[in-house]
Amino acid sequence: MTTLERLGADDLRRALATFRDGLRAHQEGINRLNVYPVPDGDTGTNMALTLESVVKALEAAEPGMAATCKAISHGSLMGARGNSGVILSQILRGLAEVLEPSDGADGELLAEALAAAATGAYRAVMKPVEGTILTVVREASEAATACVGERPLLVDVLDAARSGGYEALARTPELLPVLAEAGVVDAGGTGFLLLLDALLHEAAGRPMPEPSVTVAASAGATLPAGGGAGAARDAESHVSDLRYEVMYFLEAPDETVPAFKQVWAGIGDSIVVVGGDGIWNCHIHTDDIGAAIEAAIDCGRPRQIRVTDLIEEVEEERWVREAQPDPEVPSEPVTTAVVAIATGDGIRRIFHSLGVQSVVAGGQSMNPSTEQILEAVEAAPGDQVVILPNNSNIIAVAEQVDAATTKSVRVVPTRGIPEGFAALLEYDPEADVDDNAAAMADAATNVVAGEVTQAVRDSTCEAGPIAEGDFIGIAREGIVAVAATVADAAIALLVVLVSEEHEIVTLIEGEGATAGATRQIREWVGEQCPGISVEVLHGGQPLYPYFLGVE
Repeated sequence: MTTLERLGADDLRRALATFRDGLRAHQEGINRLNVYPVPDGDTGTNMALTLESVVKALEAAEPGMAATCKAISHGSLMGARGNSGVILSQILRGLAEVLEPSDGADGELLAEALAAAATGAYRAVMKPVEGTILTVVREASEAATACVGERPLLVDVLDAARSGGYEALARTPELLPVLAEAGVVDAGGTGFLLLLDALLHEAAGRPMPEPSVTVAASAGATLPAGGGAGAARDAESHVSDLRYEVMYFLEAPDETVPAFKQVWAGIGDSIVVVGGDGIWNCHIHTDDIGAAIEAAIDCGRPRQIRVTDLIEEVEEERWVREAQPDPEVPSEPVTTAVVAIATGDGIRRIFHSLGVQSVVAGGQSMNPSTEQILEAVEAAPGDQVVILPNNSNIIAVAEQVDAATTKSVRVVPTRGIPEGFAALLEYDPEADVDDNAAAMADAATNVVAGEVTQAVRDSTCEAGPIAEGDFIGIAREGIVAVAATVADAAIALLVVLVSEEHEIVTLIEGEGATAGATRQIREWVGEQCPGISVEVLHGGQPLYPYFLGVE
């Protein structure tokens, strides 16, 4: 392959498609390392989904550098997901802004574009944290700029940027204690370096790194297996104690945004606000969901609001593929219909058997949008609808639906699948929506819920140390049980959940449950809690071998 002297519009498009493919190949490795030891980190997924939006915009764009750069800016802004995706979008927008007026980028112009990318990324974050993707992109750009005086070739600039970036990545644990404690490097920085690899692939035919590669030869740094590394939950920002991630697009005059940022600065951290010309992509970690949304209403109109419980932070890959309204909506009209959010074939079947008309894919490992839930509500065969979110981080999103439809919508704030099942025992399709909502909410409150999953890395909790591969039992207050086997973890969780007044334990089997483990759990309940009966249901949910309901 001939080495490029200038990066043209078509070259840039191919490089970004390669970047997208690289992120897809590496995303599992990037997602897998997560400070909170549940198997649902999502930095790699969010970055890959952001690039999916960019590539889609490029496919629809006219030829030429100007159209290419406009598509990159718009696609990355509108498609950014999570803190990692928002910061990555700003990096891409910085590159595009510098390249747009040109007919191609030589080494000097590309170094200028990388510097703009770093500046834009820092400007977007109200409280920049070193040891994150910000550090990696800044030091990569500085390395590129340092060789410009020697009139370098395009490939020389890219090599310098890549080398500087890998060296910065290797040092991220020195700058961010949570990374050192976890024994990993930054996830977002790892993902960003794939962009430089993709540009070198296009400019000089260099091979993209394989997902199995664990050594960053340029820096002499050993990276975790899987081709990437991660810190906590989209860890381009530091881990905080704030519980919720709030994201939305804000339609507001540009001059109102500084005041908006100041309001946000008082209620949270990990703040990223990017955009311009009346549309802004906004991200914050906070304990006050209402205030985060009200700040937008004061200056404009928020839309596509997404709220995620960071204690239950999850990968988004599955809901992007599956989070569409269930097509099996009965045509027979009812007074009050029910829309439930759930995942797992068995769980979906159970919900249908209990009278649910429509199931939207989502829950413990996915976050459907307000728009997706709204579509199911509009398709439901009733002018009144009850929504069962079945997860605490979906409740706030579901509550946005009533204002967007002419139907009467009530949300019964179920926080887990067992609560959803219990609520449906009081469902009457011919009763008024308010009567249904009240009765179903009362039934749901009588259930105590928990779940069992497998730790993806070493950690600690109040129940003791956690080793990668251990099974952990999670109650509403967090991790309360750690064990070497899934059955022992479930039993230890039941010790915490079960009390003398309880009568029924429901085990909902997911991926990873076994007949032997289920038998062991049932035998323990029979021996230790002889007055309690056990009901076993097949749910098929991913990542969590057991959901537990106690009532």
